Amino acid sequence: MRRTTVLQEDRWKLRAEATWGNAAAGEDLVALRAENDQLRRALAGRAVIDQARGMVMVLTPCSRGTARDLLVGTSRQCNTKLPEVAAAMVAAWEGKPLPERMQRALRHALRRLYAEDRGCESPRRMSGPGRERS
Repeated sequence: MRRTTVLQEDRWKLRAEATWGNAAAGEDLVALRAENDQLRRALAGRAVIDQARGMVMVLTPCSRGTARDLLVGTSRQCNTKLPEVAAAMVAAWEGKPLPERMQRALRHALRRLYAEDRGCESPRRMSGPGRERS
């Protein structure tokens, strides 16, 4: 006897069929649910990243690409996923302290950004009497 169950998720208007006694269809359903959960998490992380990127663009007048590069650089230096860095920055905007490691990485990325804007190799290199810029 074959029995087919139709599952429907109202939120996303998706339909999937699972046939009892058919292992392949059940595996497909599990794979689709896992992919759906992964996509939902990615979309939620994307919103936080966009919000953090907007904050960076306001605080350091720069383009979208530069703001994203700054966030990605901070993420790499901290060895933390980009959505986590973005969430920490948004939380810092709301009053929660930014972790020390992220503060250092962000400071380093900002120095590098400002050095590139000024056209010098290092943000600490300064010209003055008796000093020559190379």
